[in-house]
Amino acid sequence: MKVHELRPPAGSNRARKRVGRGIGGKGGKTAGRGTKGQGARDTIPMGFEGGQLPLMQRIPKLRGFTNPFRVEYTPVNVGALGAVAGDTADIVTLVAAGLAHKGDLVKVLGGGEVPRALRVEAHAFSKSAVAAITEAGGSISIVPLPFGNNRPPAKGNALTNR
Repeated sequence: MKVHELRPPAGSNRARKRVGRGIGGKGGKTAGRGTKGQGARDTIPMGFEGGQLPLMQRIPKLRGFTNPFRVEYTPVNVGALGAVAGDTADIVTLVAAGLAHKGDLVKVLGGGEVPRALRVEAHAFSKSAVAAITEAGGSISIVPLPFGNNRPPAKGNALTNR
């Protein structure tokens, strides 16, 4: 079977109702438009909603969806952990080393070589980062997210300025 051979099952698609073809069949005279009024005439543009701002003008021009509950992490590669002084790389020391900003959620990624055995604390780790850190003799600990196990607070003016 080919795409051009596809047909709907017999009887599932009915022929379109042809209106305005005289009184011999259904749909003669007013052809289903009622009597008089704007709807009976040929003056309504497509999408017209009686003066109300039409749907196509109400929705934003750039279509799509942005998840307001997205969790955004600041990525830090294991190769960059050499900039941290001492044997512990936690959020405070990462901020001091300039690898993250205060209040950021940090995710450690596996790019680069681990410089030495480190105890790394972050909000999330990639599998390759965990393997690289433990292979170098270090350890990891996951810092709990500030909003707990629930979803994070919504971002965006439409959701927060209320």
